[in-house]
Order: sequence, then C-alpha cells, then structure tokens
Amino acid sequence: MAMAEKNDKPDKAARTAAPRERSGWLSRIAPGIRNAFAKRETPENLWVKCPETGEMIYRPELEAALWVTPSGHHMRIGAAARLRFTFDEGKFERIASPQTLDDPLKFPDIKPYPDRLKSQRKALGEYDALAIGYGTVHGQAAVVAVQDFAFMGGSLGMAVGEAFVKAAQEAVARHVPFVIFTASGGARMQEGTLSLMQMARTTLALNEVKAAGLPYVVVLTDPTTGGVMASYAMLGDIHLAEPNALVGFAGRRVIEQTIRETLPAGFQRSEFLVERGMIDRVVSRTELPRVLGSILATMMMGRARLSAA
Repeated sequence: MAMAEKNDKPDKAARTAAPRERSGWLSRIAPGIRNAFAKRETPENLWVKCPETGEMIYRPELEAALWVTPSGHHMRIGAAARLRFTFDEGKFERIASPQTLDDPLKFPDIKPYPDRLKSQRKALGEYDALAIGYGTVHGQAAVVAVQDFAFMGGSLGMAVGEAFVKAAQEAVARHVPFVIFTASGGARMQEGTLSLMQMARTTLALNEVKAAGLPYVVVLTDPTTGGVMASYAMLGDIHLAEPNALVGFAGRRVIEQTIRETLPAGFQRSEFLVERGMIDRVVSRTELPRVLGSILATMMMGRARLSAA
C-alpha cells in the first residue's frame, strides 16, 4: 500500500513542468500559424514631428520630399543627404577632409573634448562638421562643401577650417566653381583662439579661388550664425538661402538687450534679409540644384583656364 501511494503522487519536477506546458501552447502549433502571431518590431522613427506645426509625418514620405514638410518647413539635414540631393542623380566623388589634432588645448569640460568628437563621429559617420564632394550640379561640374549642424552645432574649428581650405584648393586644381552650404552656431569654444584663426585662413583660401577666376556661391541654411556668418558665409559672389533660414551674427535677444529696442517680426530670417539686399534669393530645397546649376554655368561662361605660372 505504501508503494502504491507513493507512485500515485506526481514528483516535484512533473508538478512544476505542467504549468509551463499549459502556458506555452502557442509554441506547439504549426510554424506558419505561429509566425502570423509573432510580435513585429515597429521602427521608433517611422513618424517624424514637424517642428513648425507639430504634425506627424510618415518618414518615407518626408524623405521623398527632401525633408520639406507639407507646411513648407525645411528641416535640417545631414551632410551626406545634402550632397546626394545636390549632385546629379546623387552621384559624386567624396573628397576626404584633412585630419587634425583632436584636443590641441586640452580643454577642460564635463565631458572630455576627444570623447565628444568620438561620439559624434560614430553617430554621424563624418570626421567633422564639414564634408566635401565633387560632381555635377545640373550638368555643371563643381566642388560642394556642406556643414552639418548635427555635428557639434556645425561649429568652426581646426578640422572645419582645414576641410574648407581643402575644398577651395580642389576647386582651383579642377578649375570648377566652389559651392558651400553653411549651417553653424559659430566658433568651437573647445579650440579657443585656434578656432577664431580659421576665419582668416578660410578668407585667404577664398582669395585663391577668386584669383583663379572661379565662382564662389554660398547657400545659407538654418541656422548660419556667429563666426561663420562673419567670415566665409558672407564672402560669396552669390548668396542664396533656404526659406525661413536663421542668418545673423548675434542672437535676437542679445541685440534687443544691447540696443534696447524691439526688433521687427522675421528679423534675421532669409526672406527679411532678401528684402534688405543681404541675400540675393531665397530658393526652396527642391529647386536648389537647378538654380545652382544655372548660376554656375552662367558664371563660368567665357572664363578661360589660367595657365600655371
């Protein structure tokens, strides 16, 4: 009797296994049916919020519209996307930017400057805030440089200065126009005076472009401010701008506090500056390649290549 009673009671392993079998019934059905019930991952960035209206926009549609929202707001885009949008059929030759010292001043900060650079390079896939490409824009060959505001606010440092000089030299060597898309918050504070020196260096590089009889066209995007605005962003033969781009040296609040006056609506926006002759034309992103190509082709007409001295 004792033996029979012992065999009638399920052991501990059997008691604990039973609930798992009952709860895992879905794992015992046919694979095709199980896959139909499988959890599907939804990309976190499938929808993008318009900064101007708050409207949620389907990301593939926004990308197809070159990141221009239905309301007409021109969202900020990275250097790689800008180069693809600008060159014919998105084809171009990437020109490598010169490498520089990461932390020449050993700048003290909450997060070490080299670590900031490392994280930005990993996230964006760019060496620094300025990328260079060579190709054709609406049929006209050109060297195009693009500042990316996502890379430390597009700040002007040694790496950006070296890349700008490199782009200018490539334009002279290939005897083609030089185009730059600016987007910057100004000088990079982690590099101090070395950053401010780039304002003079880029100006000297532009003198070489102009001495070669080549056009230099600036496209101002949102935002273009500070030391960049005070140097190569305002030295172009032609100045274009995207709609509603913020363009200025100091911020609105600083200016109002200094002059103790209220500034007009739209102050420092591209449309406001066109009316006052600071910018030549406001051009939507979809029209920029065509307009740029037409301007560059016109400016290159009748320009004979200078022979090397």
